Amino acid sequence: MKTGFLKLETGEQFKGELLGDLTGSSGEVVFHTSMTGYQEILTDPSYMGQIIVFSYPLIGNYGIMDGFNESQRPYVKGMVAGEICTESSHFAQTGALIDLLDQFGIPALTGVDTRALVKTIRHRGTVQGVISDRLSEDFSFQAESNLFHQVTTTKIEQFANPGPHVVLLDYGYKKSIVDYLLKCKCKVTVVPYHEPLERIMAMQPDGIVISNGPGNPADAIQHLPKIRKLTNLYPTMGICLGHQLIAMAYGAKTTKLPFGHRGGNHPVKDMKTGKVYMTSQNHGYVVIDQTIDQTLFTISYQHINDGSIEGLVHKEKPIMTIQFHPEAHPGPQDTEFIFMQFLQQMKSSHWGGVSYAIQ
Repeated sequence: MKTGFLKLETGEQFKGELLGDLTGSSGEVVFHTSMTGYQEILTDPSYMGQIIVFSYPLIGNYGIMDGFNESQRPYVKGMVAGEICTESSHFAQTGALIDLLDQFGIPALTGVDTRALVKTIRHRGTVQGVISDRLSEDFSFQAESNLFHQVTTTKIEQFANPGPHVVLLDYGYKKSIVDYLLKCKCKVTVVPYHEPLERIMAMQPDGIVISNGPGNPADAIQHLPKIRKLTNLYPTMGICLGHQLIAMAYGAKTTKLPFGHRGGNHPVKDMKTGKVYMTSQNHGYVVIDQTIDQTLFTISYQHINDGSIEGLVHKEKPIMTIQFHPEAHPGPQDTEFIFMQFLQQMKSSHWGGVSYAIQ
């Protein structure tokens, strides 16, 4: 290992030991508070263009395992941790974390004072950074835009099942979303986010899911008319970015949080029952509550800590959105019942086939 640095655009520098051969890898520096689930986090397409700082002090101790990736590869630009375990131990592991990073040329910085780094991010807010072995070099800190095209599927994927047909608009979906729909006996067709409306209609879906994804929701503004039309035609659920896009399709605005919600312990209140759920979250943008048309939508969930909007339900149409991840992976599964609510919407609106339930 050799000495490496994380340099922030605001001037702060953090020293550590560099794992991997690549240098000069830049991106938005964000922190994640989960204790476990690093494999799922690193392979979540929503982290495209970002450098992940793990606040938990030891990462990699149980290695990596087959079937735990949320996509075919990690999309992060780099990883920073207090300590990265290079000699992991777990009866089911199929490799070490560092092997996964090396396979895809992703640099990692270990031995970093992550407590000081996270406090800096919280103080500075959104900040770009670069991982390198050269401290003095000048780097470009330009943020990427229109990240969806880098993570969306390049072909239509179909998963057979006897239940209702769900078309998933892929802005960078997590595999676990499809896994949950399949457990509910749904037939699932994954299409690129830019798939034309007419071709989606020709698939005769019973419902639409608009997925999570990376970047600024404003980059998808040209797709809002299509999203609005889809919600008028089919029962629709939006998850994370999908929540934001549906809200925008009905006139709402979004804004960037100072340092985002990324972790597995975010408390969210059900505004109807008053019950609080622990949720898995990964997002940097939120819907501005004052811009929501409350003649059309009811706020269904709200974040306990900062009051941000975590879910919407249309008052007349079968449209529901959630800012958090009901499928978790990683994180608590308190809100997996939301998938059943969506299935009930499809059944009430279109479909009267075989019974279904999460196995």
